[in-house]
Formats: sequence, C-alpha cells, structure tokens
Amino acid sequence: MRAALLVIASALTAIALVACGGSAPEPQPVETAAPPIIQVPTIVSDDGEIQSHLATKVLEVGTQRVAFLLNTQKALVKAPEVHISVAPADASAPPTEITAPYNAWPYGVRGSYAAPVEFPAPGDYRLTVMPVGGEVSGEAVINVSVAADSPIPSIGETAPASETKTLDDPAEITDLTTAYEPDDELYRMSVAAAVESGKPSVVVFATPAFCTSPTCGPQVDTVSELRVAHPDAANYIHVELYDNPQEIQGDLSRADLVPAADEWGFTQIPGWTNESWVFVLDGEGIVRQRFEGFATLAELEAALAEVGGL
Repeated sequence: MRAALLVIASALTAIALVACGGSAPEPQPVETAAPPIIQVPTIVSDDGEIQSHLATKVLEVGTQRVAFLLNTQKALVKAPEVHISVAPADASAPPTEITAPYNAWPYGVRGSYAAPVEFPAPGDYRLTVMPVGGEVSGEAVINVSVAADSPIPSIGETAPASETKTLDDPAEITDLTTAYEPDDELYRMSVAAAVESGKPSVVVFATPAFCTSPTCGPQVDTVSELRVAHPDAANYIHVELYDNPQEIQGDLSRADLVPAADEWGFTQIPGWTNESWVFVLDGEGIVRQRFEGFATLAELEAALAEVGGL
C-alpha cells in the first residue's frame, strides 16, 4: 500500500511540475524504508510485542503535545486510546498519568496518538504506554530528552513576523506552493500581516510535493479544510518551505529554503529536512499551540477554539 501511495505521489509531482512549465523529473526508485517522521523504534520486539515510534523531535520544558505511533511486527496499533505514565528516567519523581486518543491520518493508512504532556524540568523522561481497548495488549516504553528551551517558537512566545510571499507580490500560485491543487486563500496574507492583524491565525509550514514523509500535502489540505469549515475564525496561511519551487524539478540539491525557515528555527533542528509544522496564534500574534508532524482537523479545531476563533 505504501509503495503504491509513493508511486501516486511521484506521478502527481510530475504532473504539477509539467503544469509549472518544466519537465518532469526522471522516475526515482521507490524507497521502501519507513518515512523520517517515524523514528528508530524504542523496542525491538517479537511479533506480539509493541514497538513505539516518536513523531515529536522537539521537546522542551513546559506542557506540549507529544505524538507517537505504535505497532507490532504484524500491524499498526489502532486502539481507541492509550494510557501513558510519564516519569523522569531516574525515577526521581512519581509518575503522572494521562490518556491519549488515536488520531487517524487521511486515507486511513496510518494514525498516531497525541496528548499534551507536562515536563517540569529538562532531562530524560520515560513514557510507558499501554493500549486501552482494541486487539493489542501490552506496553511500550518511549524514552525522550527534554531541553531547557528550543529553537522553535515556544507556546507563549510572539511569533516571528516573517515577510512571506503572497499572491499580491505579484506572484503566480506556482511560485508560492508545490501543492497539486492549491487553495488560493492560503496565500492572501503574509505571516507578518497575520501577526499584526489582531485576529487568530493558523500557519502551516510544509512542502507538499517534496516532503520527506507522506504527511505534508495532507497537512496543508487539512488546514484548507479548517478554513472552509470556519472561514471567518482566523487567518489561514501556508508557507512553502522552498523559495524556488519551479526551479527544483524534483532535484532538491537546487532548492533554496525560504527565509522563514531560519526565522522560525527549523534549520536548527538536528536532522530536520522539510517536515511540516503548524502554529495556532492568538489575536496578539502569540503562539498558543504548535504541532510538529501531522495534526488532524479535530486537533486544529480544538486549538482554534482555545484562542477564541470558534
């Protein structure tokens, strides 16, 4: 199934590039390894044991969303929710207990668990995860390192006022995004204007055609779906991570990152390539929620409600 989806994605990219006036890239071999959003398993198990894959790379002191996937050697774990016990790795404090729901990704191929987790101090933590309901029982252990701070705008900080491109620059839509069927309304306002607008904003940084995992295009589509459902609730902005989408032609060695990639700290993430991020800002331009990796429509609606957009 994954190989078929990658072939479809490659074909759509080629069509988009031809529409931009360039030639389609030479077909590339289908990569069969797991996409980079799935990290090295924390457990090497037998068929019946649960493996965990951390999807959130940037963790810092405070309360923030942690997302992860679970699977056995035979299948993904899709229990309705999981129970999580969070404790310092050295057991210096008693664990806290939380639950996380299962969030299905578009097309029903994969899904993740996500929940806000409080990290009171920097250091190493252990998350012990147990599925609740479903057909799989057992537990997985996720070891995470929490920094004192991060290069990415933190919850509670004012968002960088990046002068991102818009359709008013003037620019063609193909200069602004690699999306196959772009939503023009996501390119009407710059991030700088949104920060100063006095209105909540939802900003997605992603490269739909050249993402190194299969989630960037669906993430932009989900922000567009949010805009259609709640058109007056917020400013909705997609920032393409590459400044020269028409010149890339499938060869990322020719790609130039947009200045906002530096301004928002993405280039300072160890091992980061071009995975998506979504930020929900309040009317003062302050970050109230951030999503690393894929965020569902329900998660985005809940975040928008928290800033008074809904």
